[in-house]
Amino acid sequence: MQAQAVAQRILDGFHHHYQLFQSITAQAPAAFAERDWSQMRAIASKRISYYDKRVNETVAQLRDCVGDPAEQASLWTQTKECYRAFLTFHPQAELAETFYNSVFCRLFHRKYYHNNFIFVQATLADAPALPVEAEYRSYFPVTEGLKPTIRKIITQFEFGCAFANLDRDIRLLVKAFIKQAPETHVQNYQMRFDILQAPFYRGQAAYIVGRVVSQTGTQPFVIAVLHDGNKGLYIDALLTRSSQMRVIFGFARAYFMVQTHAPSALVHFLNQLMPGKTKAELYNAIGFHKQGKTEFYRELLEHMGHAHEQFELAAGTPGMVMMVFTLPSFPYVFKVIRDRFGSSKPFGRKTVLERYQLVKRHDRVGRMADTLEYSDVALPLSCFSAPLLEVFKASIANSIRIEGDMLIIKHLYIERRMTPLNLYLQEVDSTKAAQAIDEYGQALKDMIAANIFPGDMLLKNFGVTKHRRVVFYDYDEVQYLTDMQFRELGHDDACGEESTLSVAPNDVFPEQLSTFVLPNPVHKQALLATHPELLDPAYWRQAQAKITQGEYKQVYPYPQCQRFIHHW
Repeated sequence: MQAQAVAQRILDGFHHHYQLFQSITAQAPAAFAERDWSQMRAIASKRISYYDKRVNETVAQLRDCVGDPAEQASLWTQTKECYRAFLTFHPQAELAETFYNSVFCRLFHRKYYHNNFIFVQATLADAPALPVEAEYRSYFPVTEGLKPTIRKIITQFEFGCAFANLDRDIRLLVKAFIKQAPETHVQNYQMRFDILQAPFYRGQAAYIVGRVVSQTGTQPFVIAVLHDGNKGLYIDALLTRSSQMRVIFGFARAYFMVQTHAPSALVHFLNQLMPGKTKAELYNAIGFHKQGKTEFYRELLEHMGHAHEQFELAAGTPGMVMMVFTLPSFPYVFKVIRDRFGSSKPFGRKTVLERYQLVKRHDRVGRMADTLEYSDVALPLSCFSAPLLEVFKASIANSIRIEGDMLIIKHLYIERRMTPLNLYLQEVDSTKAAQAIDEYGQALKDMIAANIFPGDMLLKNFGVTKHRRVVFYDYDEVQYLTDMQFRELGHDDACGEESTLSVAPNDVFPEQLSTFVLPNPVHKQALLATHPELLDPAYWRQAQAKITQGEYKQVYPYPQCQRFIHHW
C-alpha cells in the first residue's frame, strides 16, 4: 500500500470509531428523559470498550498490507506526514493522532515508538486552533432581561420533558447566584452568559455548564437538573465554587456523556472554568479516556524531563496484590500486580485485571479512583535506584524487563495519589479524624448504592483527597453487592470464641467492621455515632433488595445544603 492509502485507512477507522462513539453518547438524552437509569448505566459502560474494538478492526485491515518499519521506514514516515496533513483542519485532530498511535503500536514492536513513526509529541501546535466558540453559545440579558434570558437558556436544551415549576426554579437560581457570587451581581447590560451547547449527562442527572462574563471578571457555574418522579424536571443546585466544580469533574466520578464536535475546544473552555485541571483530567471527564491517557503520558514525560528525581515506594501499608511506587513531586501513584499474592488472596492475576475493569466500567459515584491502564511502559532506568530495582525483582520480576537504558513495565496502573486513610488518622486532630470516619462511612454507603462491595474495607485501602473526601482505591477484592451474602454473627463469634459457623467464599459479617477495620475505640465510636447501620446485616440486605428491584439511590456530587429542594 502507498503511504496515503495507509493514512486514509487509519483515518477511516478513526472516523468510524468517532461516529459510533457519538452515536451511543447521543442515546443519553432519551434515556434521561425517560428516566431509564439502567439504560444510562449501559450506555456509560459500553462506551469504555468502543475504542479498542475499532483499533483492532483497523489493525486487522492493515496487518497483511504493510511491512516492518525497519524495512519500510520511508513508507511509515510518509504515512505519518500524510496523516498529519489530513488533520490540519480536522475538528478531532488530537483524538485522531491518538488513534493513529494505537494502531501503529499494535502492529509493531515498541522499539519503533518514537517521533519518526508516531505522534509522541502532538502536532496540533502547528495547526490552526479550533475556536472555543464552536462549543458554546452566548446570551445577552440586556436585550430581554435576566429571568427571560435564563429561561431561554434552560429551555433551549430540549431535555425531552417539561419542568415541573420553572418559574420557581429560576427564582431560586437567581437568589442562589446572588448569595454565592455577590461580586458578580451587576446590571443586566453589564453581563453575558456563555453556555456550552450540550448538556452533560451522568447517572440520574443532567448538568448545564457555563460562565457569566462581566466587567468584574468571569464566574463559572454548573446547574444540576434532576427528575421529580413523574412530575417533571427541576433545578436541584447551582455550583459556582471552582473547588465544587472540580469535584463534579473529579477523578472518582464516572465519565460524563456529552456530545461534542470539537473536543479540544470543549476541553479548552472547561479549562478556563477550572484552571487547576489538566488536559488529561478533562478529556477523561468527558469520556475520551484514551485521549486522557495520551495527554497524561505527555505530562509525565515532560515532568520527568524537568524533575530529575527518582521513584520511591509509596507511603502506606504495602499491599499483598499491588506493588505501588511514586515520584515525590508528581501527584500520582504507579501500581504493578505482584508475581505472588498473600495467602489471604485466593485468586490470581486474571481476577485482578477483571476487577479493575469492572470499576472502570462502573459508576464510581465519587468514591472510587479512576485508573489509567498502560501496557509496555518505558521509563528511564536512571529514575530507579538500585535498592528499588532489587525490590522490584523480588516482587514484580515477571512484569518488568530492562532494554538498554529503559525499564519496561508490562502492565501498569496509574492513580491519583492520596493520603492513605490510616496514615491520615494518625496525623490529624480528633475533629478532623471524626470527619474522616464519617466520610469513610459515607463512602461505603455511596458504593453500596451503586451495587459495589469493596471487599477489603481496611482503612489502608482508602485515601483522603485534598478536598478531604474519602475515596477507595484498592480493587482486587471488589465485587457486586448483589453477589454477596450478608450474615449475622452467632453468639460465640461475637465473643471471639472459636466459630462453629459454616462460611462460604462470599459470606460477609458486617458486625466485624468495628472489630477488624476500626480497632481504635475512638474511631469505632465515631462510626457508630454517624453510620451505625453499617454494622447491621439487614441494612446491607435491604440495599441488595432495592438494587435487585432496579432501585438505585441518587448519589449527589455536591453538598446537601446547596440543594434547592430545601427552599421549596
